[in-house]
Amino acid sequence: MAGKEHKHKKEHDKAFEEEMAKEEEEVTQTEETSETSKEEDELKKCEEALKACEDKYLRMHAEFENIKKRMEREKEKSVAYAQEQFARDLLPVMDSLELALASIPTPEEGADEHLQKLREGVQLTLDQFAKTFEKHHIKVVDIDQGFNPNFHEAVMQVESEEHESGHIVQVLQKGYTYKERLLRPAMVSVAK
Repeated sequence: MAGKEHKHKKEHDKAFEEEMAKEEEEVTQTEETSETSKEEDELKKCEEALKACEDKYLRMHAEFENIKKRMEREKEKSVAYAQEQFARDLLPVMDSLELALASIPTPEEGADEHLQKLREGVQLTLDQFAKTFEKHHIKVVDIDQGFNPNFHEAVMQVESEEHESGHIVQVLQKGYTYKERLLRPAMVSVAK
């Protein structure tokens, strides 16, 4: 009987070991599933963090590109309009030369030879200024198109039978533009 009992014990031990191995395998699988689940959770978190970083990078890169383009435009404008103040400072010189020319009598008004030479010299200087202004995109404000408050400053209204109401009668001081910007509005009188 001892052999039978021993055999039975062996079978029982074997069944017990198999059951324990099964349970251990289930525990291992559960742990592996748990670890796999934890790893998947960690992987998802890492992927989300990576996406967030990529998004942040793309936004920062786009912002950098926008700033770069804006600075390029500002640089181009500052270079394009760097001479604007210098051009504005030359306008009174042009005005003075025009007034000087207007004050020198013409030969018909009895100017002698010296005054005629002076008149020619002032006219040549004005012509050179005009060519230089044209070369550097400085233009006289147009008055032929009628009064425009963006380019003309009405300093007085006058009675005029030759002009309709609101039209320019006389230019008191020329206006100028530099490229597309107004340097100085034309001072004009307009018809009532």
